[in-house]
Amino acid sequence: MQKQYVILSGLFIMISIVLGAMGAHALKKVLDPDLFSSFDVAVRYQGFLSMGMLILALNSDRFAFSMNRILGGMMVGMLFFCFSIYLLILMNVMQWPKGILVAFTPIGGSITIISWLVFLYRLIKN
Repeated sequence: MQKQYVILSGLFIMISIVLGAMGAHALKKVLDPDLFSSFDVAVRYQGFLSMGMLILALNSDRFAFSMNRILGGMMVGMLFFCFSIYLLILMNVMQWPKGILVAFTPIGGSITIISWLVFLYRLIKN
């Protein structure tokens, strides 16, 4: 078991639940539909990715390879993807310039996908 990833995954699952509730009860009335849709995607992906990481971290001792870097990549990818969306929505609402932040969303998505591909490759290879 990868205790640090179990703890972090649990924390990010909890955050996704809180943000989802906040979105459903408060933000839906405040954000325009496009921004709310982006927020909803980020919350769902954060929940799904955190749940996947939790399952892998709890079962990491069952694999014939180290899960540390794979879980780290999944965590970084999820943080870049989801939290960049949250920040972009905030910046849009506050009418602040987005700058380079827009690049973090696809980078985070790519890191996440690559991490899952590496996991699947190593699982099949061993």
